[in-house]
Amino acid sequence: MIRVGITGGIGSGKTVVCKIFQRLGVPVFFADDEAKIILNEDSEIKEQLKQIYGRDIYTKNGINKARLASIIFNDSSELEKINKLIHPKVRDRFFNWTSKYTAHPYVIEEAAVLFESGAYTDLDINVLVCASEELRIKRVMERDQVDRENVLSRMKNQMSEEEKRKLADKIINNDGEQMIIPQVLSIDEQIKNRSTHG
Repeated sequence: MIRVGITGGIGSGKTVVCKIFQRLGVPVFFADDEAKIILNEDSEIKEQLKQIYGRDIYTKNGINKARLASIIFNDSSELEKINKLIHPKVRDRFFNWTSKYTAHPYVIEEAAVLFESGAYTDLDINVLVCASEELRIKRVMERDQVDRENVLSRMKNQMSEEEKRKLADKIINNDGEQMIIPQVLSIDEQIKNRSTHG
């Protein structure tokens, strides 16, 4: 079984791409969703974060999102600190999850910080979903109902697209000019061929 990573900058459309792969019957592990579950439910992580940031980092409903955002979007070293706590647990969950899908030619892990976290080194093929910065800003502003400054502050914590391109094995252009489905179908076929021919 081949392990494939899919990533892209905020607003690139990586989730849309993953949904297309799911329609083709490919199992997809959404690492960012898993990280949120860990943040809210893992007692060890909760205790560590309370010790670092104070008990008000959690409310009775879970992580205090506004407080967390103000910490990580203003200081990349704090973001790194939190990632170092959570990513090893996400990795463990990913590998446990993959063991359920050994009959499939390949599985996908979708993660925003696939390259930044080093998780890409555990995978066989890494796919980058690309779109221009302006288009990504516009999409996120519309999707999250936030202003441009908010989007830019999130972007500055991610590796540049240029750096990501150097690490990617395959690229999907989601710039609104090229159709996504033919690109996904082509990659699906290439991976299945590689899986069959070992």
